Amino acid sequence: MTGTLAIIQARMASSRLPGKVLLDICGKPMLERVLDRVNLARRIDNVLVATTTEPSDDVLAEWCREHQVDCFRGSMQDVLDRFYQAGVTYSPRYVVRVTADCPVIDPGLIDETVLACQENGVDFAATRLPPPFHRTYPIGLDVEVTTFSALERAWREAKLPAEREHVFPYLYDQPGRFNLKILNHEPDHGSLRWTVDTAYDLELIRRIYKHFLPRVDFRWQAVLELMESKPELVLINAGTPHKSYLDVDERGGKS
Repeated sequence: MTGTLAIIQARMASSRLPGKVLLDICGKPMLERVLDRVNLARRIDNVLVATTTEPSDDVLAEWCREHQVDCFRGSMQDVLDRFYQAGVTYSPRYVVRVTADCPVIDPGLIDETVLACQENGVDFAATRLPPPFHRTYPIGLDVEVTTFSALERAWREAKLPAEREHVFPYLYDQPGRFNLKILNHEPDHGSLRWTVDTAYDLELIRRIYKHFLPRVDFRWQAVLELMESKPELVLINAGTPHKSYLDVDERGGKS
C-alpha cells in the first residue's frame, strides 16, 4: 500500500475549449504545467493522469507515454469508476483529485489539504465545495483529498449521474454520511477565476505564467498579489460562468 496518490483528471473533449489540456502555456502544454505543480507537493507519493478510453484521448495517452507519465484510461462518463480503478493499481491510503485545467494549482495548498485530511482523521478534505456551495479560494485551486476506503464506498454506493461524473459529490451531498473538513480562507477570494474553460481563461493563465517564468514554484498568494497590482487582469475572464456539480455533461466528465 502506498501513501498518497494524486490523480490528475484529463480529457481532450472539453465542451467549452476542446483539446485544452494540451494547449500551450508559455512553451509547455497545460497538462505538463499541472504535472510540474503537483510534483512540487511534498505529501504526494505517486502521480498519474486519468483519462478516457475514447479515441479522442489517444493523443493524451501517447503524450503521457512519451513523457514517462503514468496514465490510466477508463470510463468517459463514469469518472468515479475511472478514479477508483486507477487507484486500485496503487492501493493508496489517500487519493488526491486535481483536474488538468488548473495550471496554477498550488503545491503548498495540496500539502495543506492532505495534512488536513490526515490530522483530522476525516474521510474527505477539500479547498472548496462546488456551486451551489460557497468557496473562499480562487477557482482553479481546487484540491480534493479522500481516504481510499471512502472512495471505494462511494464507488459501490453512488447511483446518480452527477455523483458518478463529478467523482466526489456522494461524499458531501448528504450531511453526516462522511466526516468532512473544508479549508477556508479569510479574506474570501472565491470570486477569482484561475481555471481554464475558455479562450479568455487561457489568455489570463498565459499572462500569469509569462510574469513568473522561469519560476514555476510561485505560490497562489503571489498570483493574488499580481492580480491586485494589475486589476486589468481580472477583467480578462470576468464574464465566464462556472459550472455546478449538478450539471452533467452528456459526453462525460470535466477535463
